[in-house]
Amino acid sequence: MILHCMRKTDWEEIKNKAEWGGRNIEADGFIHCSSPELFWRVAPNFIKIQEELVLLCIDEARLKSEVRYEDSDNCGRAYPHVYGLINNDAVTDVLPFIKDENGNYVKNAELAHIEDK
Repeated sequence: MILHCMRKTDWEEIKNKAEWGGRNIEADGFIHCSSPELFWRVAPNFIKIQEELVLLCIDEARLKSEVRYEDSDNCGRAYPHVYGLINNDAVTDVLPFIKDENGNYVKNAELAHIEDK
């Protein structure tokens, strides 16, 4: 499973489409995702976003597009990048992006069994 974070309003717009991600691909060449083990490291990127966010849980085995694990920042950690559109039938769950009173990400109960790295 890989995770993709987005605004809930964006998810509401695309959840009934067969596939999505064209804007992401135009901007970056791929769709940024994270493994659940490393999501806590990228979660601070979303701290300033005031809108409600969701985490899409995506089954890599169901994806029609290629996933490459890459260390684009040379940080010693490889993150999954989806090179192509994400087919919605690969999305297995949509979780709320939970924040504490300071706006910091709080790990979802559904992901609690996955150890952070």
